[in-house]
Amino acid sequence: MNEVWARALRAGGYLLVAFASGLAVLVALPLTLAVVLTVPIGGLGFVLLPPWLGAVGRFAAWHQGRASDLLRVPVPELPDPGPPGFRALWREPSTRRVLLWMPVFTAVSMLAGLLGVAALSLPVTSVQFPFWWALPEGMEFQFLGIPADGWGSALLLMAAQLALGFVLLRWAVVPAAKAHARLNLRLLAPTGAELLAARVDELSRTRAEVVDAHGAELRRIERDLHDGTQARLVSIAMQLGVAREALAEDPRLAALLKNAHEGAEEAMTELREVIRGIYPPILADRGLAGALSALVARTTVTTRLDVGDLGTLLVAAETAAYFVVTEAVTNAVRHGAAEEILVRLDRVGGVLRVSVRDDGTGGVDESRGTGVTGIRRRVAALDGTVRVESPAGGPTVVEVELPCGS
Repeated sequence: MNEVWARALRAGGYLLVAFASGLAVLVALPLTLAVVLTVPIGGLGFVLLPPWLGAVGRFAAWHQGRASDLLRVPVPELPDPGPPGFRALWREPSTRRVLLWMPVFTAVSMLAGLLGVAALSLPVTSVQFPFWWALPEGMEFQFLGIPADGWGSALLLMAAQLALGFVLLRWAVVPAAKAHARLNLRLLAPTGAELLAARVDELSRTRAEVVDAHGAELRRIERDLHDGTQARLVSIAMQLGVAREALAEDPRLAALLKNAHEGAEEAMTELREVIRGIYPPILADRGLAGALSALVARTTVTTRLDVGDLGTLLVAAETAAYFVVTEAVTNAVRHGAAEEILVRLDRVGGVLRVSVRDDGTGGVDESRGTGVTGIRRRVAALDGTVRVESPAGGPTVVEVELPCGS
């Protein structure tokens, strides 16, 4: 029983705050309209509207939290978009929700709040009836239009008002508060499309972070192999070579040392290939532009390189761009019989654009293992896009877009 009344009192307090807030929003409505109307008047609204809507939004979010606590249900949250500009703020779905919420909240809060005020005030004000005799002549306490003009009527009206207050508090306040809270949550809750878009953005961001962290880890592994394991293999190979020459008179030992020496050199060759596949050392030494310049210099056909201002790139994006260009250039030389290749890289906002164009025979068939499938997989890991145009007779154009924002 105590729990029932505690819940009723809590709901009554919720409605009291809602009533006061409804009065506050009633005052804020014309002020909001006035701020909106200042937009075409000297552009003042461009300055006033964002902070005003921000304050109203925080007030609405506070009531959303109160409704969530009352109903004991979680509130789906969207990531904070940060301080947007005027146009972005005006286009935000949350802005439209808050503007719609204001008049509805005012009307509903006034009605439901009056019920809460009545339920809580009736038991308190009922104690006035025993003092009916203290009022001057011509004044009297009343309940439902019935005056208290004697002890009998005073006690009867006191009991009736007290009973009505308890009835409202016991059976009407809690449903009214819950209905108010549900409406509040419904008006302010983001749509399923917004939640899905936010989830997709979060997954894209976390995947980019994971891929970039993976790229940084591969770079560390490459450095460890290059500076540690490879250096030790070189030292072992050199020592075996010296020992092989010193023991050349013993055919059996010489043969064993020869095999060990050749095995060490083969291991170094394989290790270099592994290192290049993990993270090309030239990228760490010279950056993407320098690495591609070296690639162009090694290419046996005429290759031109045009690199714009790329800024600071994520390790994963830098590595993917290098391998895309390497694979596309290799395909053009080996399979496309190209005589001229043009490589272009530029950055637009948070997108790195890579284009490789050759004048070869074209007719790229991805099902025959031309390397384009590998390009697509590497780019897809970063949520990038690949477009390949290769009509029979050429030219072949490979265009890639990679997200590279930090």
